[in-house]
Amino acid sequence: MYELLIFDWDGTIIDSEALIISCMQAAAQEVGVEPPHDETVRNIIGLGLPEAIMRIFPDADHVFVEKMRIAYAQRFMQADPTKTHLFPGVRETLERLQAKGYRLAVATGKSRRGLDRVFAETGLGALFEVSKCADETTSKPDPHMLDEIIWLTGVDRKKALMIGDTEYDLLMGNNAGIDTVAVSYGAHHIDRLTVLGPVKEIHHFPDLEKWLDGLAPAVSVKS
Repeated sequence: MYELLIFDWDGTIIDSEALIISCMQAAAQEVGVEPPHDETVRNIIGLGLPEAIMRIFPDADHVFVEKMRIAYAQRFMQADPTKTHLFPGVRETLERLQAKGYRLAVATGKSRRGLDRVFAETGLGALFEVSKCADETTSKPDPHMLDEIIWLTGVDRKKALMIGDTEYDLLMGNNAGIDTVAVSYGAHHIDRLTVLGPVKEIHHFPDLEKWLDGLAPAVSVKS
């Protein structure tokens, strides 16, 4: 039924919520404004960085947004990578899915620099055929990111699946005409996701493989 699996990164593949919150709050202090509450930052995870800053500080001008962007990016790139970790079963599940013939991709609100860094740190980069970042295209929930992945892979969008933990991921999938899977263990509560009509809810990353195994026709295993 599906050939291309497109994954969000933060909150779906890797548990980086605490680091994102810490870096955003530290950036706010650096530029001289009141740091946002944890829940405020949690709510914008998944958006491109400028869009996230404007959502947190709706009255901000472009100068402020750029100062915050630079301060956040510096904090994030200098952060200790041990503060983040892959969710249980991610590496093994991705490897098995690729071996079963699924094509894997990433659609993320991270910057290209940030994604390349975590690709290298985790060693997962080689598993993904294509990836798109917020600073290369339009931020979620605009479908442009998914449209580009579909174009690059040549896969029928009816055979593509978007997997994510935020409403921005699922809205992007809906806007692109792509089926979605809602992840319950990430940044947004599952109740915010179920109203957006995902074809499946998963509570642990390996649940995705189990569900796909039950769908027909099965994807052929690579020799």
